[in-house]
Amino acid sequence: MNLINIFVKAIFIENMIFAYFLGMCSYLAVSKTVKTAVGLGAAVIFVLGVTVPVNYLLENFVLKEGALAWLGASYAGIDLSFLSFIMFIAVVAAIVQLVEMVVEKFAPALYGALGIFLPLIAVNCSILGGALFMQERQYSNIAEATSFALGSGVGWFLAIVAIAAIREKIRYSHVPAPLRGLGITFIITGLMGIAFMAFMGIKI
Repeated sequence: MNLINIFVKAIFIENMIFAYFLGMCSYLAVSKTVKTAVGLGAAVIFVLGVTVPVNYLLENFVLKEGALAWLGASYAGIDLSFLSFIMFIAVVAAIVQLVEMVVEKFAPALYGALGIFLPLIAVNCSILGGALFMQERQYSNIAEATSFALGSGVGWFLAIVAIAAIREKIRYSHVPAPLRGLGITFIITGLMGIAFMAFMGIKI
């Protein structure tokens, strides 16, 4: 039950976009069509779902103070937590490189549509944010970390697909000239963020 709570909270209450505004650059740039939004959202789910558990293992069995105790008593006092940032980023970059190669091989049209924003998942704030939130919250096992990662990915996916669908529809609306493009998108994102605040009243 705790895993479901973590998963649902990560989607609605602690949504990466609407609660923390992480990953906004990709969210705004690749949300012009639903097709590209779905592709990028799926890639983010995969990258979060792989990198957060891997970083959890790194954190608990290599980096934090006492994590190396499994090597022997003489290693128990070693603290490598100062390497957290660089190690987390290295894991993210490696997984993103793998995703980029797979998408280029099996979905070249999507690869062309996503352009530079596919490799830029490596510096997407929501990906590193997932690892840092995992570190801060100190989940008790890898299942909780994975549940949080997948929930965060699904939340980001829903956010970008929703805004892409709205942006496709408002092309046929009479938006005032100064607000066309990113202007109206920022306004809609703010309104969606306010709407998602309603979920904060749910006790899970």
